[in-house]
Amino acid sequence: MIRDPEVFDPFLHALQRFVRERLVPREAEVAERDEVPGDIVDAMAAQGMFGYSIPEEYGGAGMTTEELVQAAMMLSQCSVAFRARVGTNTGIGSEALVADGTPTQKRRYLPLLASGEVTGAFALTEPEAGSDATALQTSARRDSDHYVLNGTKCFITNAPLAGLFTVMARTDPDTPGAAGISAFIVPRDTPGLTTGAPYRKMGQAGSPVSEVYFRDCRVPADSLIGGEPGQGFRTAMKVLNKQRIHLAALCIGPAIRMLDDAVRFVTGRRQFGQPLADFQLVQGLIADCQTDIHAARALILETARQRDAGADVTMEASICKYFASEMCGRVADRCVQMFGGYGYIADYGIERFYRDVRLFRLYEGTSQIQQLNIARRTIAQATAPR
Repeated sequence: MIRDPEVFDPFLHALQRFVRERLVPREAEVAERDEVPGDIVDAMAAQGMFGYSIPEEYGGAGMTTEELVQAAMMLSQCSVAFRARVGTNTGIGSEALVADGTPTQKRRYLPLLASGEVTGAFALTEPEAGSDATALQTSARRDSDHYVLNGTKCFITNAPLAGLFTVMARTDPDTPGAAGISAFIVPRDTPGLTTGAPYRKMGQAGSPVSEVYFRDCRVPADSLIGGEPGQGFRTAMKVLNKQRIHLAALCIGPAIRMLDDAVRFVTGRRQFGQPLADFQLVQGLIADCQTDIHAARALILETARQRDAGADVTMEASICKYFASEMCGRVADRCVQMFGGYGYIADYGIERFYRDVRLFRLYEGTSQIQQLNIARRTIAQATAPR
């Protein structure tokens, strides 16, 4: 749902200009420095990018799902690091508070996240609890008016620079699976919370990811999101359901950018006395990329509109994430092929995108987990009483 096209359309055009004029020219610098420079972070904050999905009453833009995915498709047409720098705040780093936080928790933390003054991180995954999130071992033991957290999280985006962590921990050790899991909001300066050194990664330079450690980390009982124990996994699923649609949209931008760059290359380079773009096999690669992009974009927009209308889009969110992330990988491979030998050379940028987008098929639930979700819900629908 677009609340006011007369306002939103100019916003998208301004965002497009910002991406092209301010972010794209700094991509090589970000890759070399392995960080997004402070002046760019400040500029993105001034654009309101940290608060896209945070309600207006807390300083955000309060975007609908359809507005959010359209903004994501535009913002992601540049190096993945820029999107990742703001993405946790406007996605998984704030969504648990937006969905289930108490009024006090929302008033205290959401304005900080919306402004970009504080960076959020979502700490769910563990060394032994990745695809099976219900197997997490991080514990939260009640001690009078506090909880004591112990455990290790891994692959946490923005953890090295985050000031606020949404943490999933087991409050009931006697209840296996999802029922004993609770969600906590934990500021970085809480004693007992530390983060590891950023991982050395295949791609996405400039987007720091690391482990998070809790060693007798004491948090007040009012840090429990929603104020009720045992609801953490339900909160996490709400977060991931929306985030999967959001992430699917974030696969569209790089695909558009890679195809644009590849088309520009093949129209300018000549072989056998004619532009590469004149060869039908090259045109086949272009057509396949364009078709994939259009199909994924249409799927995501339709699912976003359904979610805004109040429909249960749990299966559709998995379909979006699965199809769009796999689509982006296919486009990346074809575009490298169109560049030929130059596609393997770092100077041309396409190999960076090739490495960066590989992660899309892994986080927020691997493609295989999405397949299971889709199949199980399809079977459940087919066998439900009529």
